[in-house]
Amino acid sequence: MIKPDAFADGHTGAILKMIEEAGFTIKAMKTVKLTAEDAGQFYAVHSERPFYGELCAYMSKGPIVAAILEKENAVADFRALIGATNPDDAAEGTIRKLFAKSLEANAVHGSDSDENAAIEGSFYFSEIEKI
Repeated sequence: MIKPDAFADGHTGAILKMIEEAGFTIKAMKTVKLTAEDAGQFYAVHSERPFYGELCAYMSKGPIVAAILEKENAVADFRALIGATNPDDAAEGTIRKLFAKSLEANAVHGSDSDENAAIEGSFYFSEIEKI
């Protein structure tokens, strides 16, 4: 997912280019404006954490780009491509090092497991929408 800050700053094309150049196939993609309730559902796993309310407000402040990517070892390879959650700790050349503004506005979200990728993908896309 390309987050509201990266979308608003016009980085969507550059991020998608990096994703494709890294060998990922985009199987489904759309631009969506989440409501605070939608963001709350998506990030429900974090509902007990102190940053949950701020996260939901942030994720609903502007459009995002949701995508389903395909590649062998997709989760591990995508997490390597996006870099550490904190852009100060991200490796040079990663998406977050290049485009994130802060720990909170870190440009992209990537699933942390195949199981969560399936859950998160179905949050945004029905089977009919997937190519």
